[in-house]
Amino acid sequence: MSIYLNGLLWVLSASVGAALIGYLVRRLGQDEGRPSNNDAAGQVFTIVSGLQAVVLAFVLVTLFDTVSDAREGVYREAQSLVSVAWAVDALSPAAGSEVRDTSARYLRTVIDQEWPIMQRGGKVTGPGWAQLDQVRAAALRAPAEGEFLEDRKTEAATQLGRVYQERHERLNRAFDRDVVAVVWFVLIVGSLVCVLLPNLFGGTRLFPHIVLVSTLAAALALLLFAIFQLQNPFSGGSRISPEAFHWALERLGRH
Repeated sequence: MSIYLNGLLWVLSASVGAALIGYLVRRLGQDEGRPSNNDAAGQVFTIVSGLQAVVLAFVLVTLFDTVSDAREGVYREAQSLVSVAWAVDALSPAAGSEVRDTSARYLRTVIDQEWPIMQRGGKVTGPGWAQLDQVRAAALRAPAEGEFLEDRKTEAATQLGRVYQERHERLNRAFDRDVVAVVWFVLIVGSLVCVLLPNLFGGTRLFPHIVLVSTLAAALALLLFAIFQLQNPFSGGSRISPEAFHWALERLGRH
């Protein structure tokens, strides 16, 4: 199902459910004394809705930052691997060719094998780490005589260290990415309380009351849907693609 249709289903379901509850409360409930509850219910609603807004904003901002960091980390990993090949090229044509070939195999492993697993939120296995170790071994074997070549070899080692680091971060973000159960409990229960509390208010006509509670429910459902879609940076609404690794293959001349 399309992400837009899925989101619309969330919003409509919450809106219709809240409207139905509001209608039943007004039709079947007792109106006596309800207007006098406005002051007390309004104070409680202000506190609860304020706390809920803080929690929703905190979770959303955290997830947005995680997605942004993951996207930047993917490009840093690809760029650093290309920089390793460029640095080794200056040391030895044979070593440079070996590093390019092994790096290309690593990139294809990431694109073809690892990315589908990351989109499912699974634990990545396969030859990725071993291929990076082969790149490192080839770079370390390359001869380096003179200050310039020593600098190139040091640069290759530095960039390769960044590749290892960014790869580790990428795999962790894909595997350990769910919003924990207790946070979901707070988000869902807090949203339900925010939607139900306005039914204690009095003084409004039936139709405006239904519009108010259904709109509030729709807005909260939309925020919860956004949180659900942003849990995994490599799938759902965020959906980071392996474009950076395709770019690296082209830069290495192995696409």
